[in-house]
Amino acid sequence: MTEAAPEGYRPCVGLALFNAEGLVFVGQRADKTKREHVAPGHTWQMPQGGIDAGETPLQAAIRELQEETNVTSVELMAEVPGWLTYDLPVDIGKEAWKGRWRGQAQKWFAFRFTGAESEIDILTPAGGHKAEFDAWRWVRIEETPDLIIPFKQVVYRQVVQYLAPFARPGARQG
Repeated sequence: MTEAAPEGYRPCVGLALFNAEGLVFVGQRADKTKREHVAPGHTWQMPQGGIDAGETPLQAAIRELQEETNVTSVELMAEVPGWLTYDLPVDIGKEAWKGRWRGQAQKWFAFRFTGAESEIDILTPAGGHKAEFDAWRWVRIEETPDLIIPFKQVVYRQVVQYLAPFARPGARQG
C-alpha cells in the first residue's frame, strides 16, 4: 500500500518514458494559456496527471501515459521513492485550483517504451481525451528541468537524479 500524499498537495503521478537509446519523451503543452502549465520558453514536460479515487499510483501512471500519448507498449523500470512535491505560486494556485491545493505531490515512474514510434499519438490519444500536447520529441533527461515551467524545476532535478541510471541504451528494470 502506497503512503498517502502529503496533506495540502494534489496527488499526482509523473512518467519518464525512455526509448531504446535512453532518451526521454517530452510533450509541448497544447494549451499555452494556463499559467499553471506554461511560462514563456517553458512549454515542454513529461507526461503527468492526477490519481483517481481507488487508483494506485502505478495504475494512474499507466492510464495517464495512454491518455496523453496513446502508448501502452511499456515495461516498468523504476519508481522514485516517496512523493516529490512542488508549491504553486500563490496567485496561480488561487486561479488554477481555487486555492484547494498548495501544489502537487507526485509519484514518479520510469518506463521503457517497447513499441514502435507510430504508436505515439498525442493529437488523438486513447479514450477520447482532449490532447494535452501538440508536439513531442525525445531528449536527454538532463535537459528536462530547463524545459519545464520554473516552479516545477526542483521536482524535475530530483527526477533526473533518481532516474539518470535508466537513461542509457538498453537499461532495464532496477
